[in-house]
Amino acid sequence: MTLEPDRLLKLTMELRRGVLVLAVLSSLKKEHYGYSLRKKLANTGLEIDEGTLYPLLRRLEAQGLLISNWREEEGRKRRFYHISEDGKEALLLMNNEWNHLNNSILNLQETLK
Repeated sequence: MTLEPDRLLKLTMELRRGVLVLAVLSSLKKEHYGYSLRKKLANTGLEIDEGTLYPLLRRLEAQGLLISNWREEEGRKRRFYHISEDGKEALLLMNNEWNHLNNSILNLQETLK
């Protein structure tokens, strides 16, 4: 049985969805506006399109995990985001969970060798 490309894409996208929250919170220890955040993530190998990033930023702000403010920079008004205190707490917990899950997966893979 071979995995069809569409099925593989759906599985990959499902996996990425949760990781993106962790990546965005981790990246916003220093404030960024949307485009600069997108470039930062891409530079680390994590491509994210605007149609995914901006709704995610709004959702995380609505959940109290991010704070934003409008500022003019380089002659343009931009919305800058940074992590809130609740976001820092969530990031710590999510990092711990990520490390636990990653170790568990590595252990499972070792048993398959």
